[in-house]
Amino acid sequence: MTRVFGDPVDVWVSDGRPVRFVWRGRLHTVRRVLEHWVTTRDWWQERPDGEATGEREFWRVEATPDREVGVYELRYDGASETWLLSRVWD
Repeated sequence: MTRVFGDPVDVWVSDGRPVRFVWRGRLHTVRRVLEHWVTTRDWWQERPDGEATGEREFWRVEATPDREVGVYELRYDGASETWLLSRVWD
C-alpha cells in the first residue's frame, strides 16, 4: 500500500544520487536506488516569465531511519531546485 505525501525534504546527493534525506525530523540513509526516471512537467506550457517549466526527477529508494527499511519516492524539481517526498510504501 502506498501513501502520497508531497512533504518537503532536505536531501544530500553524491554522484548525482540521493544518499540521505531528512523527513519529519528523522534522518534516513538510502541503502539502494530501486528506480530513477525523469519527466518534463507541462512541456506544452510556458511560465509567465517565458522560461520552460523544467524537468522533475523521481527516485524510488530503499532507505532506513533506524533498523526498519522502507521504500520512499523522492522528487526533485529542477525549476525550483526543491525536493519533495512523494510517496511511501508500507
